[in-house]
Amino acid sequence: MNKKIWALLALLLALMLVLGACNNDGNTSSEDPPEGTTTDDGETDAEAEDTEETASFPLNVENEGDVIDGGTLKVALVNDSPFQGIFSTVLYEDGYDADIMEFASNAIFQTDGDFLLNGEGIASMEVDQENNKVTIKIRDGVKWSDGEPLKIEDLIQPYLIIGHPDYTGVRYDVDFQNIVGAVEYHDGKADTISGIEKVDETTLEISFNKLSPAIFSGGDGIWTSAEPSHILKDIPVADLLESDAVRRDIVTLGAFKFDKIIPGESVQFVKNEHYWKGAPKLDQVLVKTVPSTSISVALKTGEYDMTANTFSSDKYPEIEDLDNITVLGRNELYYQYIGFKLGKYDIEKSEVVMDPNAKMGDVKLRQAMGYALDVEQVSEVYYNNLRERANSLIPPVFKSFYDDTLEGYTYDPDKANALLDEAGYEDVDGDGLREGKDGKPLEIKFATMSGAEIAEDIASFYLQNLKDVGLNVTLATGRTIEFNSFYDKVQADDPEIDMFMAAWGTGTNPSPSGLYSKTAQYNFSRYTSDKLEELLAAIDSPEAFDSEYRSGKFREWQEYMSENAPIIPIQYRLELRPVNDRVKFYDIDYAGNFDLNQIELIAEEPIKSTK
Repeated sequence: MNKKIWALLALLLALMLVLGACNNDGNTSSEDPPEGTTTDDGETDAEAEDTEETASFPLNVENEGDVIDGGTLKVALVNDSPFQGIFSTVLYEDGYDADIMEFASNAIFQTDGDFLLNGEGIASMEVDQENNKVTIKIRDGVKWSDGEPLKIEDLIQPYLIIGHPDYTGVRYDVDFQNIVGAVEYHDGKADTISGIEKVDETTLEISFNKLSPAIFSGGDGIWTSAEPSHILKDIPVADLLESDAVRRDIVTLGAFKFDKIIPGESVQFVKNEHYWKGAPKLDQVLVKTVPSTSISVALKTGEYDMTANTFSSDKYPEIEDLDNITVLGRNELYYQYIGFKLGKYDIEKSEVVMDPNAKMGDVKLRQAMGYALDVEQVSEVYYNNLRERANSLIPPVFKSFYDDTLEGYTYDPDKANALLDEAGYEDVDGDGLREGKDGKPLEIKFATMSGAEIAEDIASFYLQNLKDVGLNVTLATGRTIEFNSFYDKVQADDPEIDMFMAAWGTGTNPSPSGLYSKTAQYNFSRYTSDKLEELLAAIDSPEAFDSEYRSGKFREWQEYMSENAPIIPIQYRLELRPVNDRVKFYDIDYAGNFDLNQIELIAEEPIKSTK
């Protein structure tokens, strides 16, 4: 370990001794929205050539041995908070619930290796670009887990929920409003959505105000999963969130169906005999919440077969040499970021309203803070170079749209100091901390999540980075914040938060409008401008069917966001998935055709490590 690393560790130890008096929590975390699901924590790299490549980890594993009949797959949900337990694609908002629902997916489309919808799923799609229409056809014979046949009404049900005037979720956004008649339905001027038409028992037609290539990625307002209308149609939308239909008695189209739920703790699934691809070979799947402090030992002692969510790279050395697992890895649809509060969300108008007097309103202040953070060292010390500093709000896995030429905000305290000087943030009283441009004391409140053991360490280091350039940045609430409370505060524009560190699981649609448009509730920084709206519209415009045009607009948008810095990307991460040696075959390749109904076991219990 070089001298620079030892210096960082010594500094972190000193900082923890200081902060320990006011901060008794101890962790950091990351979580994953549907297209834009909130997630817990993130990671980065020091030198590109030193970073572990995805190729260092296999995408699949196959173990020798005779399979047993049935069995229970034991899955750990690594989470330091109880999961919310909202098991509906139109209502859930955090990635833990999404991880659980993967075993009981209501998805009607499948995607290929480029994340484009294909015709291999429950439904197929034809696009009529000239008339802005999409025709969706469903397979014959598909059934819900309760034996009820899948109907076109089940494809319509999500639209009726999201667009309803009583819907309080985040999915009524600019994309959804692209459906003809959606706004009128939401405003209570119509009893249904005029652009959604049942053609026959297997065919649905949807009319849009415009179409773009985003439609092929599940964008433009198309919804890619079904909801059981035979159950939900009679439940008022205002009551859905607390109903048994989404919290306890859930039906599914997926390989497994919900059996027993202990709220916040565990979910037991049993095989769905009606699964359209064939009943699973397993009898059950048991998903249990496991604290991040316990997961490595639990994998070593054979308590679990795998994790439901990505395994944190800061803990990779704890499992690297275990002889009872294989660690799979792939680039994740994820980025961690620093966000700056620049306004509020007007619920009544369903739009972002910027505050011209926002504390973080000076773009040079925001840029300076990006350059002040030594993300590279955090990656090297805590994440074993299994993450890399992010340069863009588009993850590299979207090769056609990611701008690898964008420099981003690399660690440069001299540049940070120069920007702050130019902006007029000066140390007036000589105490080493800069005052505001008005000469008055400046304190910036920074919110970050609790979760993994290293949360406070990283938060403390970043606070010191900012202090090194003369900024007095303190933790909002005086400590790191529990995951669910953190996102509640951020989404509610809590006045105690000036800046925050969070993460997105982006989903397979790279279009940024759902996260950064004026109408997007997920636009947590509350930043908007005419130019931003223009670029977002261009990315998903009819002209964008020209791939070169769309790619160019994506790059313009990335450059614009980098320059204006309402959000500064911090880290990309490698998704690590440990798999126990009793699992016969498992595959995480985005381009693969692996399905959960194929999982088989070659031992009655997970294998224990001998190391």
